[in-house]
Amino acid sequence: MKFERHSDYKVLEALWPSIRKYQALAEKHGINDIFQDNGGKLLQVILLLGLSVVPGREGNDAKDVEGAEYELKSVNTDLTKSFSTHHHINPTIIAKYRKVPWIFAVYCGIELKAVYLLKPEKLEKFYATWDKKWQETRNDINNPKIPLKYVVENGEILYGEKPPEKVVEGPPKKANEAQPEF
Repeated sequence: MKFERHSDYKVLEALWPSIRKYQALAEKHGINDIFQDNGGKLLQVILLLGLSVVPGREGNDAKDVEGAEYELKSVNTDLTKSFSTHHHINPTIIAKYRKVPWIFAVYCGIELKAVYLLKPEKLEKFYATWDKKWQETRNDINNPKIPLKYVVENGEILYGEKPPEKVVEGPPKKANEAQPEF
């Protein structure tokens, strides 16, 4: 075997001091790793909206200056058209979700394009479906999705602008294909 550094490694080395600064900023706001669990995107959204991270992995994701908590989700429309939820949806998780508004961040690649707010009543149809399925099977549900289209049609826009229909409904882009701007 032979390993040889790629010529772009020098570019990465030149960027690394700025990445360290980015990580230091994230740590200041309770985000331990910008490369894990959408940490870098989470930092951008909490700073944009003036939120703070709720510590721990079991509670909600963030809170505002008045103490109201929120669940935060993000999607990269270059890759998918739906938001992931939780890997073990069960009655306890559903009950937690029913108590708080959700903030949905819409990205094209790493570019934040829009942020939406959906209050619990707007998400009730999902909770009811998940709860019914769990009651029937008595098994945790693995990561049911919330469609981007539903968020765009039912959410309150907090930042950015509504994505074009092609971004919302079209297939994820293929490698080297331009994403429609919005």
